[in-house]
Amino acid sequence: MRKIYLTGCLLLPLLFSSCTSSRAPFSGNDIRGISPEDAYRLGKIKNTPYIMNGRVYVPMNYEEALAYEETGTASWYGKETLEQHNGQLTAYGEVFDPSRPSAAHKYLPLPSLVRVTNLDTRASIIVRVNDRGPFVDDRVIDLSEEAAKRLGFFEKGTAKVKIEVISR
Repeated sequence: MRKIYLTGCLLLPLLFSSCTSSRAPFSGNDIRGISPEDAYRLGKIKNTPYIMNGRVYVPMNYEEALAYEETGTASWYGKETLEQHNGQLTAYGEVFDPSRPSAAHKYLPLPSLVRVTNLDTRASIIVRVNDRGPFVDDRVIDLSEEAAKRLGFFEKGTAKVKIEVISR
């Protein structure tokens, strides 16, 4: 009986120590490498409506998004927007870097992977949607500077594109 009691006393602290988290508390300034689940837990709730310029937007859920295709006008974050947002956090909580392919969309879940095809040149790229926008009525997606360069419309500023969701 004493042997079982001693074993229990020795193992119990180990059991409880495995229940604690080694993750540092969220600081708000450092969320690199955050998982989608943690981002949602930190307030990036999927399907949570948001208001921009007095208009309500309701993001899709992942099941809806997997069948999503759209054709329309793409733009890229302009020079003044780049200066404003370079190094700032995206809606998903990642640091915006214009030299990396990424995108903003009004309704797709964050994050999503999409194939964007320039319908004039047939150039195509896969980008990670990690931000919200564009909030200009005739635009369907906003791309980073690098994505616009790879799609061949950096100088022009806009292009007719097809968007296809690949995955979460």
